[in-house]
Amino acid sequence: MATLDLASIGLKVGFEIHQQLATKTKLFCECSCSETDKYGYAFTRKLRPTQSELGIYDPAAVFEFKKMRTTKYYSAPGSSCLVEADEEPPHEVSKEALESALVFSLALRSRIVDEVHVMRKIVIDGSNTSGFQRTMLVANGGFVEIADKQGIKRVGVQTICLEEDAAKLISDGETAREYGLDRLGVPLVEIALEPISGTPEEMVQVALTLGRLLRASKRVARGLGSIRQDVNVSIQNGPVVEIKGVQQLDQLAKVIEHEAKRQHGLIMIADRIKAAGVSLEQIGDRLEDITNVFSQSDSSMVKKILSDKGAIFKAIRIRGFAGIIGFEPYLGIRLGKELGELVRFYGLGGVFHSDELPGYGIDEKQVKDVRDRLQASSRDAFVIVGGRQEIVEYAIQAIIQRLKAAMAGVPAETRAATSDGRTVFSRPRPGAARMYPETDIPTIPVSESMLEPLYGLVPKSWEQEINLLAAKYGLNRKLAEQVFDSDYLALFEEICSSQKADSKIQPTFVASKLTEDIVSLRRQKLDVSSLTEDMIREIFERLARGVITKESVPLVFEKLMKKEVGSVNDAISALGISVLTDAELDKALDKVIRDNMPAIKQKGMGSIGMLMGRSMAALKGRADGNRVNAMLKEKLEKLLASS
Repeated sequence: MATLDLASIGLKVGFEIHQQLATKTKLFCECSCSETDKYGYAFTRKLRPTQSELGIYDPAAVFEFKKMRTTKYYSAPGSSCLVEADEEPPHEVSKEALESALVFSLALRSRIVDEVHVMRKIVIDGSNTSGFQRTMLVANGGFVEIADKQGIKRVGVQTICLEEDAAKLISDGETAREYGLDRLGVPLVEIALEPISGTPEEMVQVALTLGRLLRASKRVARGLGSIRQDVNVSIQNGPVVEIKGVQQLDQLAKVIEHEAKRQHGLIMIADRIKAAGVSLEQIGDRLEDITNVFSQSDSSMVKKILSDKGAIFKAIRIRGFAGIIGFEPYLGIRLGKELGELVRFYGLGGVFHSDELPGYGIDEKQVKDVRDRLQASSRDAFVIVGGRQEIVEYAIQAIIQRLKAAMAGVPAETRAATSDGRTVFSRPRPGAARMYPETDIPTIPVSESMLEPLYGLVPKSWEQEINLLAAKYGLNRKLAEQVFDSDYLALFEEICSSQKADSKIQPTFVASKLTEDIVSLRRQKLDVSSLTEDMIREIFERLARGVITKESVPLVFEKLMKKEVGSVNDAISALGISVLTDAELDKALDKVIRDNMPAIKQKGMGSIGMLMGRSMAALKGRADGNRVNAMLKEKLEKLLASS
């Protein structure tokens, strides 16, 4: 397998930042923007594509429709209403949300439009009850300044839009999806940047800088899922591939690098296809129903598919493709894998292809029978797909189109980011046919009198914000940056402001727990979302009252993030970390001293560090470190004086 120098392949990356706004209401109604997990009622819909004004169907919408899924929506009073259910026309655009979008436009020196027009963008994956998302262009042009090794460089802004967020995905099955309407309609600002070249790390700096500018405004929401980066990646003047849903910056560099390798690998595969002299007409020129060939198969995968009533197997001949479907120019980059991802979006488990057979319980005789049925030569490949007949027919056409696209190299498509930094097929790239004017909302003129009071709301620079934060709370620069970039800035300031003047809980301690400790636990693959802000408030409140010690805080975090308990009380009980009385601590430290007498006799007061470490390990967070150190020092001094 090859290695790749990213600088040599003309890598270009463009960002689309989607940031939730911290508004009191949703974009088109007066409902709250807060999410819920308790819903009051539900209803179902089946969405269908519609033609654009030019009579064209958007390919992404047609693709979603072919999945034939039903969508179930859950709603709760206060967080959604008839507007989200698409049973009532949208209300006026939120003035607060529009002002935020205009403030960002001014900060980025963009050209603000004279009149805001609301557009409909067709989306029938179920994430919107109406079958479209409302969006409006607010400004275009402008730039964001990025600090790099060479100094300050400018990255151009393409567009700034204000739009509504999608519904919250609850479950995703083969035939149905479930969404919560509490997130649908939350205002988003979308900022699209011009494509840039550089290393993945330099590109991450661009996304980080723009995110910091938005957070400096104090007009955006914080927390997991409140900001998402869509990344447009292309190489060597190839088509643009859109990658959606990158939520963590530490995931972003991996996604860019993986996608660059994938695209370059597809170009290498295309070169092999061209060398084999294959023509478009030879791809999928023969289809055969081979259900009877597999009817007595010992393969557990085949048996599982055929256990579904009405399931069939079909084989597709691909002339001249022998050895190409399984060719792997980079680790994990194969055309066979691309086909497997494609059919999974039709609810199928994957495909079999000739480069990996015999295998999966399919023997040589069955492979020969398939080849004979297809009249395939040793130079030819074949792909087998199984499932319900109506789905298989759709999937076969998609496979043939994907194999034909492989001759050109990289298909223009939309992909989704995975948690481990890879990308998987999501749908074809949408076209212009998905956009058409909104007829229910009047246009909004943008006058100079509307903009005048907003100039004073343009956020300070990130540098200024960090300096102010560090000075106010006595933080060093690194810790101030970590708090500012985290999801917990507002919570940090709330906890610090709630402490009494004589409190022993210092801002530096709060900051380190909310940043370094939580990041460390997240890197251990623990679920950050299970540690809510209310839980964090309660933990620090218990700490302030002396119920738990400082050393206990990360232990409680970990217990909750592992989902081993459901509340702070349960975590404290399960860990047994209630604070020791003086008598209990006295007894515990006497035992530590007895167990380590040889070292004490040898080192004297020099053994205090060792004793401290062993004491804290034995106490498991049930006593404050300063309290332990003071008591241990006093005991050791008395012991050495008496001896």
